[in-house]
Amino acid sequence: MRISTKWLAAITIFSIQLAAAAPTKNLDIYFIDVEGGQSTLLVSPGGESLLIDTGFPGDGQSGPGDPAEARDANRILAAAHEAGISAIDYLLITHFHGDHFGGVLELAQLIPIRHFIDHGSPSADLLATPDYRRFFDDYVKLRSRSPHLEPKPGDRLPLKTLNAIVVSSAGNTLAKPLPGAGKINGACGPMALPPGDPMENPRSTGVVVEFGKFRFLDVGDLSGQSQYNLACPKGLIGPVDVYLVAHHGDEDNADPAIYAAIEPRVAVENNGLKKGGSRETYELLHHVAGLEDVWQLHWSMKAGDKNFAAERIANPDESTAYWIRVSAYQDGSFRVLNGRTGVWKRYPARYKDKRD
Repeated sequence: MRISTKWLAAITIFSIQLAAAAPTKNLDIYFIDVEGGQSTLLVSPGGESLLIDTGFPGDGQSGPGDPAEARDANRILAAAHEAGISAIDYLLITHFHGDHFGGVLELAQLIPIRHFIDHGSPSADLLATPDYRRFFDDYVKLRSRSPHLEPKPGDRLPLKTLNAIVVSSAGNTLAKPLPGAGKINGACGPMALPPGDPMENPRSTGVVVEFGKFRFLDVGDLSGQSQYNLACPKGLIGPVDVYLVAHHGDEDNADPAIYAAIEPRVAVENNGLKKGGSRETYELLHHVAGLEDVWQLHWSMKAGDKNFAAERIANPDESTAYWIRVSAYQDGSFRVLNGRTGVWKRYPARYKDKRD
């Protein structure tokens, strides 16, 4: 989907004026279609922003180039304009695979990035590739111009309006349960499912974001033993309202123990048409207790007849780039928008106030 500069400029002015005129009282989360990579934009009341990952470079098949032609960087920019923001306050890179941090060099030429958050450097196998090493060195130069954080599990990110707690990073995970968590998980098997990528994915930086009683979990491509440690033998994170299914819903995330540990009400799949969205994970999601809905950025060829209902799918093919948007409120209620249909679905708060 080509986005014209003229259109972007017009919507920028309109969005900023709208935001200034009517401040929101909710947290907005944009799940941006980057064709099976990840880019998720969170914007709090008052406009503080956290972007998690930047999708692919270039057209998704090539390296970085002209930012005006960069597919995913411009899709992120369009979401930022829709949200009424003119800068990214914090960019969190979950891990150093091209579908998660590949768009960063181009994005930084389109919108200011004020702080960088990551786990430092990629695994040795990635750095051994000359082209990759050059790309990563350029990223290091970019992030050196701004404040750079390397948080550890249990650390709180320095956002002013959201409580964002790191749950995993660089292969390490929480040492003790978060408040309200720690329940023994009866769904645990004897061992973790093997990760599709044993090097960088288990090093993903994951974060749980809290806005009042609402909780959102994004762990990037976390898989294998690192992911298992958060769920077994005890769930260390506790129940969440919205869960971005790790590793695009590939088969290494078809472990019932993960979902039993976090008890999501809604799951979001950032799969592409041909990337992620495994049949094994989709079959499992159809039977997760307490899971009310699964929303997909794309129809999945791998899942076939296990795809969820069409009204929960933003993009039936690769000809469009609609996002899924969550608007969450401090009482724990939220609603989800399918950008393709323009239809919202509302979800009441999980826990009623005891004063009610």
